Amino acid sequence: MTEPLPPVFNRKNPLIAKLCSKKLLTEGCETKRTWHLEIDLLGSGLSFTPGDSLALLAQNDPAVANELIETLGFSGDETVLNTAKEETTLSKALVENYVITTPDKKLLRSIAEKTGNTELSSLLEPEKKKDLADHLWGRDIIDVLRENTEAKFEASEFVALLKKLNVRLYSIASSLAYHPDKVDLTVAIVEYESKGRKRQGVCSSWISERVTEDCSIPCFITPGKGFRLPEADEDVPIIMCGPGTGIAPFRAFLQERKKTNAKGEAWLFFGEIHEQSCYFYKDEWEEYLADGTLNKVSTAWSRDQDEKVYVQHKIIEEGAHFWSYLEKGAIFYVCGDAERMAPDVDKALHQVIMQHGGKSEEEAAEYVSEMKAGKRYRRDVY
Repeated sequence: MTEPLPPVFNRKNPLIAKLCSKKLLTEGCETKRTWHLEIDLLGSGLSFTPGDSLALLAQNDPAVANELIETLGFSGDETVLNTAKEETTLSKALVENYVITTPDKKLLRSIAEKTGNTELSSLLEPEKKKDLADHLWGRDIIDVLRENTEAKFEASEFVALLKKLNVRLYSIASSLAYHPDKVDLTVAIVEYESKGRKRQGVCSSWISERVTEDCSIPCFITPGKGFRLPEADEDVPIIMCGPGTGIAPFRAFLQERKKTNAKGEAWLFFGEIHEQSCYFYKDEWEEYLADGTLNKVSTAWSRDQDEKVYVQHKIIEEGAHFWSYLEKGAIFYVCGDAERMAPDVDKALHQVIMQHGGKSEEEAAEYVSEMKAGKRYRRDVY
């Protein structure tokens, strides 16, 4: 008798999971909130590999949807089409189906036409991409509507100008071999104030604050492609650099390595703002150092002293040791912020190769290119 095929979960057929538990990782920190979340997979058949991401089908904050409805002068009970072209209420569509924060160009163009706003029309010209981005910084759809009160819409007309609410990807922070039947995430809530209103990230606030154990979490796996561990029996060393929530896949990596008794040396770089309140998973790293799953941990705390210290500074500081790992064929993994951290870490990598490998700038660049070609420099940045 043939084994039944495992279920296939995707955007059209997501797994409906439940939250088992959550824990605040930044207890005592006043400037940021990062959560450790555990999601129950029992009996689902969902499988994943360290390095994969969990795709979440998030919902908008009902309070923001209601504020938008009020701004538009609607009741919320108006009949509109959702993204599947099915009839639903405006209120439900704005919570579940459409982007209600960042305005799409279609909506901006319609507002400009309805109000005769020539400045806005000008910003929508193709060559004004940066000017438009600067103008929209800190503004959401509600802000734009309040600045253009003459723009009036029918409910169905308005939703037709909105983008579909996309899935959000989160690096998985656990190994299925180590912890069967659940998937862990490390989620920082994006939050700030702009134009007198509190703003939050759509998915980070949904999964961390509004999802309870009774709520459904529609989700599926997105493979991590090249972001993979070497085979357990290989003795190739690995260096993992994951400041902030970039630590997530490396927690999965280390759980997997412990379970499979991986041979190669492992070195972890982690950074956050404060050691006292933001040292995510500290007890686990200490346990892995004690049992040999992990050989070295280097940490950087950016706000614990006058001069800011980041992971790239630690890489340069420990450059001789870093170079010795590279010379042994180490794979260098980087996960986290693509805008600032990843370029700074890349520069540090080049500097270490020049300083400790005795190479010129051109030779260092060639060395890094060879690392990439040999899949020894792997990045999951966002």
